[in-house]
Amino acid sequence: MATTKGGRTPATPLSRDRILHTAVALADTHAIDALTMRRLAQALGVEAMSLYYHVARKDQLLEGMLDLAFAEMELPTEAADWRVGIRACAVSAHHTLLRHPWACGLITGTANPSPARLRWMNAVLGHLRRAGFSAEATHHAYHALDSHIVGFTLWVLPYLAIQRERPDFARQAIEQLPLADLPHLAEHIDYHLADRPGDTSEFDFGLDLILDGLERLRAPD
Repeated sequence: MATTKGGRTPATPLSRDRILHTAVALADTHAIDALTMRRLAQALGVEAMSLYYHVARKDQLLEGMLDLAFAEMELPTEAADWRVGIRACAVSAHHTLLRHPWACGLITGTANPSPARLRWMNAVLGHLRRAGFSAEATHHAYHALDSHIVGFTLWVLPYLAIQRERPDFARQAIEQLPLADLPHLAEHIDYHLADRPGDTSEFDFGLDLILDGLERLRAPD
């Protein structure tokens, strides 16, 4: 690596890509509310004003970050069986959103879909159409899948955060509940807390129900 005359390694040039990846790392570690232009500039070792040459506004920064998240999601390939392709795509999207907990809030809060998000949408819609779904069935199928991916992830993220911060929270909370009067809830909680290796996750269970239902709407080959 080249060095300056004083023996110092020259700073990595500032670029939009470097800004976005650093912003994603900060949001992953400290949550999106902690991401400010000043803090981002400090992480990059630059003055805050220099960021605006590459990202003119904060909303552009957030849109670019969301674009990076969507770019991580697997797309269904034309060769794949429709169900295998859609399932892999949905699971990949769910896992991506779990890695980037801030992304779900941006998906539901932005009116400007990013290029990578548009490519993801087009790939899912195209895969369904090639599989024999009508335009109407594809419309409903897409929204059922999208609602499950984003909605389930939004629902589970707070619970995962609590589990990381307070591992004994669930058992402590249960001790305060009148479970003797709520036998079915008690059974449900016991199942939640039991260690069941290989058990189907709630996300996978719901996804398979959707796929089973969609199969009945698909035109026969």
